[in-house]
This record gives sequence, structure tokens and C-alpha cells, in this order.
Amino acid sequence: MIRTFAVASLMLFVAAGAQPAADRVTTTAGPIEGAGAVEGIRSFKGIPFAAPPVGPLRWQEPQPVKKWTEPRQATAFGNQCMQRRMFADMVFRASGMSEDCLYLNVWTPATRAAERLPVLVYFYGGGFTAGDGSEPRYDGAALARRGLVTLTVNYRLNVFGFLAHPELTKASPHKASGNYGLLDQVAALRWVRDNIAAFGGDPRKVTIAGESAGSMSVSALMASPLAKGLFAGAIGESGAVIRPTATPVPLAEAERAGETFVQSVADVDFEEIRGMPAQRLLEATSRPGNRFSVAVDGYMLPKPLTDIFAAGQQAAVPLLAGWNSQESGAGSVLGRGNQPTPENYTKAVREIFKDLADEALKLYPGNTAEEVQQSATDLASDRFIGAGTWKWITLHGRGGKPPVYRYFYTRPRPAMRPEKGTAPAATGAAHSAEIEYALGNLGTNDVYAWTPDDYKVSETFQGYIVNFVKTGNPNGNGLPKWPATNAGADQQVLRIDVVTKAEPDRYRDRYLFLDRFYSR
Repeated sequence: MIRTFAVASLMLFVAAGAQPAADRVTTTAGPIEGAGAVEGIRSFKGIPFAAPPVGPLRWQEPQPVKKWTEPRQATAFGNQCMQRRMFADMVFRASGMSEDCLYLNVWTPATRAAERLPVLVYFYGGGFTAGDGSEPRYDGAALARRGLVTLTVNYRLNVFGFLAHPELTKASPHKASGNYGLLDQVAALRWVRDNIAAFGGDPRKVTIAGESAGSMSVSALMASPLAKGLFAGAIGESGAVIRPTATPVPLAEAERAGETFVQSVADVDFEEIRGMPAQRLLEATSRPGNRFSVAVDGYMLPKPLTDIFAAGQQAAVPLLAGWNSQESGAGSVLGRGNQPTPENYTKAVREIFKDLADEALKLYPGNTAEEVQQSATDLASDRFIGAGTWKWITLHGRGGKPPVYRYFYTRPRPAMRPEKGTAPAATGAAHSAEIEYALGNLGTNDVYAWTPDDYKVSETFQGYIVNFVKTGNPNGNGLPKWPATNAGADQQVLRIDVVTKAEPDRYRDRYLFLDRFYSR
């Protein structure tokens, strides 16, 4: 009788639509509770991986998080880091905005800790000034459904993440300042090493990845002695901390920029600015000339990346990297309002390259309006992202080991949905256009009218990503063969589009020329 009543009660409870039981995992800092599996994927959001960098911890290396004993809810994204609204395509699901922002998010298909699945840690883009791990385009559920434990990580931005100053250097036990955002990423990777097994991940099979500033971060992490041994593979989408994209500056130069910023905020000493409200500091970053660069600080980065990679001192891990066909527009070469005429283009190229202009015009010809439009776009894209990313890939690929897989992404986004607005049809793959395709998140972006061809490209790109994270090689059943770029004399590049195929590097002469120009 009692048994019958219990069964009946359980059936009534289920029929009433009961919520799944809380999903508890114990981390090194304490227990956390997710909301339970959705379509077989467990998610844990807003997990602190370092102490809040507030008060006396502002502009310090990330410190250990304070431990807790009672279960901590991990069902909502943590705060996004302090940032101004910079990019219209960024959509946030964060709880709010605060200096207290060092949180990460985990999506896992594992049902038990012993599964030891491969792990992908993704760093967002945004020029080191904006971005957040809660953005739908970075959501980890799609790749988790393909067998990866997937994470997104927050890191400090702009003045909070990259201010260098003599007072900060003096107070540092490492005599370094700036690069706090990169140090946050190292702290997150250490958290992964110590905790990911509890989520069913394998700490020995971690791949780091990112787009734009996230890709630049990956290049810096490969070069940093602090991150050695924390990952087994790397993926870079459009960007490296290498000239001309984002040249790391000497610490003394970064400190001078920091002093200028402090003086611009108000006539105060450094101790006053340490306690200044975060919003006031953030607003001050909008003033012209206030820029915060990655620094060669002697700690996170002992030398410029090109020196580290040229000496073979970077992490010896497989690399999958590339960039898009339209990373920037022709206007950034021609100048605002100038028409794409051969005369305007030739003048602009001569102003940029001076004595090397004739050589540049052979590589980027402009004899008709149509040719000018294409060459100016190509040159703008190469100067913005392509040349630096090429240099990174080339330096890492020397000697043939470890393998390097280079792509060129050419699929333009489709037309916008009519209710979302109108825009000229895309003629190439714009900067950041590949993110939703690569991570399987087309469905999270309702701005564009995705077609079956777009989903085909996404399936292909995801397949390569998943294979690479699992094995260090993107190739697998049903995918076009992707040869390593550094395998043999005939350098191959994978062109990713509706028809994806490997082809010889068409533009190597362009990058050799730009490398020579920027190395002068």
C-alpha cells in the first residue's frame, strides 16, 4: 500500500512538469550547482576562477578565489567586464557589468567525471576593449553536442586590463605591469587544469581558441612561459599580437602611455586613481589618444612574439589558424569619401609605401575601378589582420613540426532578414563573420536569413574544429582533405566556402612583401 502510494506520487510529480534536480560539481574552491541537462548538455555559468579584481586588487595579477562550502549557484552568466558600447553586433546575456567579472562558463556532454573528453577554451574578440563570454555566438552547447567540453572565459579589458604605469611596475613582485587581461586568461587555464576533470574533461587535451583579440590572445599564450603546459593545441581566427595588427610595445612605452592617461583623468596622484569609481575610469577611455597596448613586460611576455617564435621558444603545439577574405574595407586605404579610381588608389598606395609603392602596385594592382575596389579591400584586410596572422602561422610552422593548418574563409554572410533592416549585399567574408559558422551557432543570430548553404559551411567548419580539438588534426571522414601548410614545399591553404577545398597559396608574394615592409 505504501509502495503503491509512493509510485503514484512520483508519477504525479513527473506529470506536473517537475524541474530536473540540481547538477552539482565540486571544484577546488567549493561545490557549484548547474540547472541540469538540456538536450543532453550540462551547463555551468558564472563560475569564478579568480578573486574579484576590485579595491586593492585592481591592476594586480589575478588572485586565488576565496573558497566556499555551501553549494554556489552556477545557472546564470556572471558580470561582463567594464567596457563601453563599441560594436553593434555584440549581444550580451551577462548579469550586468562590473569590475567583478572574472567568471567562466562550461558546457559538457559528459555524464560522469571519468569520461575525459577533449576541451575547448574560447576567448572572445573585441579589440581588448569589449566582448564577453555570454555572447550567444560563442555559446558552447553546439560543440558540446559533438563531444567537446567547451568553455568561454572573461578577461579584463581596456584600462582595467592593460594599464601599465611606473607605480604598478614598482609594486609588482615581477617588476611588470599591464597585460592583466592576458594574466586573467592564464589564471583561467590553470583553473581548467585543476578542475575540468570534474566536468568530464581531460586536462591533458585542452585546446585554446579565439577570434580577433581572442586570436591575438592565443598567439600571446603560445609565446608566454606562464602558459606552458596548460594546453595541447591552438586555434586562431583572424589575429596575432604581431605587427602590423597589434605590435606589443616595450614596457617603458606602455608606462608612458599609462602616465598620460592618469594625468588626463584629473590632476591626481596614482593612489587616488586606484580608488576612483570604475565608471569614471571607463568614461575617460573614450578620450582621444587613450589606448592600452599589450606590453613586452618581461613576465607575461619576456620578448616580442616574433623573437620568441623565431627562436622556437613558443609552445610546441598544433596550430589551426587563418583569416577572412574581407577583414576590412577599401575605404581604409582610399580614405573616407574618396572614390575607387585608379588615380585615388595610386596616390594612397604611394603615401603608404613610399619607395616601395611600385612593388605594392604590382601585387595589389588598380587599373580599373573594379580592380581598385578589390585590391584596396585586399590591401586593407592584409594590413589589418592578414599579414600579422600570416607571420604567426609562418613562424610557428618552420621545420614542419608541429603541424600548422591554415585556412582562408570566403563565405559572405547572407542578406539580412527584412524585419532586421537593410544593408548592401556582402561581397566577402567580413571580420568576425565566421564565428557562428565555426562554433555551430547560426541559430543564435536572427539578423541574417541563413540558407542551407550556410548550414553546409557551418557543418564543414565545425567538423574541422572538432577533429582538431580531439586529435590535433582537422581531417576526418566526410571532410575535404586539409593538408598541413608546413608539409612540403607546395604550401596549401584550405579555402572554406560552400565548396571547400585545399589550394596552393595564391598570395604568398603579398605577405612576403608586407613582411619586408613592416620589418624595416
